[in-house]
Amino acid sequence: MLNEYDLIRRVRRLSLDQLRLWIDDGWLRPDPQATQVAFTEVDVARAELICHLRLDLDVNDEAMPVVLSLLDQLYSTRHQLRIAAEAIGHLPADARDRLVAELRRRLTTDH
Repeated sequence: MLNEYDLIRRVRRLSLDQLRLWIDDGWLRPDPQATQVAFTEVDVARAELICHLRLDLDVNDEAMPVVLSLLDQLYSTRHQLRIAAEAIGHLPADARDRLVAELRRRLTTDH
């Protein structure tokens, strides 16, 4: 786990004041189980993403919650699809082949 100072050392474009504002705004969420403010590697990546969005892409404070929410939904969907793909991979070959054929049929007819 990383503390605030570890995080800002890792994310060079982030200041302590910004970090604390982002926590207050809910853009970064330290581990709620920790006795002190603590971050994970996922938080490092999210802080770098927020820096990129704000500094490189000029996403403003009003738009940031919407952008982060959409990205969170996208990442959640990708995670769920990865789990589904793993489950499909464990099916017997005949069931897997039928499922893949049905998915292809539906994906080509929905467009």
